[in-house]
Amino acid sequence: MKSKAYLSVGSNIGDRLNNIVQAVNLLRSNKHIYNVTVSSVYETEPVGNVEQQNFYNIGIKIETDLDPFLLLEVLHDIEQKLHRKRLVRWGPRTIDLDIIDYENYQIKTDILTLPHKERDNRKFVLEPLLEISKDDPAYHNLLQEKIKCTKDTNWIKVVQQSEVFNESTKN
Repeated sequence: MKSKAYLSVGSNIGDRLNNIVQAVNLLRSNKHIYNVTVSSVYETEPVGNVEQQNFYNIGIKIETDLDPFLLLEVLHDIEQKLHRKRLVRWGPRTIDLDIIDYENYQIKTDILTLPHKERDNRKFVLEPLLEISKDDPAYHNLLQEKIKCTKDTNWIKVVQQSEVFNESTKN
């Protein structure tokens, strides 16, 4: 059985766009992940009071036959392939992949919280997901409400449209 999941991907070390393209290609090449839809690329202000470069962020919608914990393992494997180092909380990274929502699951464990605990506090998560959720009216409406209520005042801007990005990352 396939489940729908929404992911957030970000990078602010090295060639940010290439890092994200590689992550999308690795997701698309996984035999347990289907129907990958990618948002536009957004440049965003970093959060967490750590001196660092701006991020490139995208939202991704997928279908998968993996449960949330196995999907998280796949995301961590992609991060390792792309040389992610976990040195500073909210610090610079070559790539960061997070599960934001998985169906309507509510999970709270040491390794996974769904919905993602920072979802409602991050425009760089909400806006890209809003862009790709139009065919999921309940989720799209939820994101619209979350954007209205967020206290996040960091700037966010589109730097590359989704059509160009999606064409450049197809297998």
